[in-house]
Amino acid sequence: MRFQIVLPKSVQKELDRLPDEIARRILTRLAGLETNPRPADMKKLKGRDAWRIRVGDYRVIYEIHDRTLQIIVITIGHRREIYR
Repeated sequence: MRFQIVLPKSVQKELDRLPDEIARRILTRLAGLETNPRPADMKKLKGRDAWRIRVGDYRVIYEIHDRTLQIIVITIGHRREIYR
């Protein structure tokens, strides 16, 4: 069972602004979510139906839709700015 990763245009722009090395690490991590949408280091966010994974100092916030086998990335950003 493989999940499809959905990157909205706003998230794609955030990814384009990041340094190449960090963007590459984030994309590698997202590719891993296709087969395992709930890795051991993910966390459920309070107050919303979303999950978070860490990639160094950056965070990826996403929603898991089991019925449609989709992972929708909500936002990507540095840890000091992502939760505002």
